[in-house]
Amino acid sequence: MTKTLDRPELSEESVTASRLDTPWVTLVWNDPVNLMSYVSYVFRSYFGFSAEEADRRMLQVHNDGRAVVATGSREQMEVHVEAMHDFGLWATLQQVDA
Repeated sequence: MTKTLDRPELSEESVTASRLDTPWVTLVWNDPVNLMSYVSYVFRSYFGFSAEEADRRMLQVHNDGRAVVATGSREQMEVHVEAMHDFGLWATLQQVDA
């Protein structure tokens, strides 16, 4: 005898709410223009990273082509992306896969 479990159906509203709760990230991408020292400076001055952390993320951008520099709500990440653009860096936001 097999017993089946009743699962409640997910409403469109609950699916949308769970998507909104999923964090977003700000990605900074490598570019051929900005010096590594400048990228590290931006990370220190804007995000408040220590020199070691700023250098680690800058090297990740340089070596891997991109680095996550912030995580949070979409609105917060949009502000960070705009700030990175103001500094002349190439940045985007992306929703974290659930």
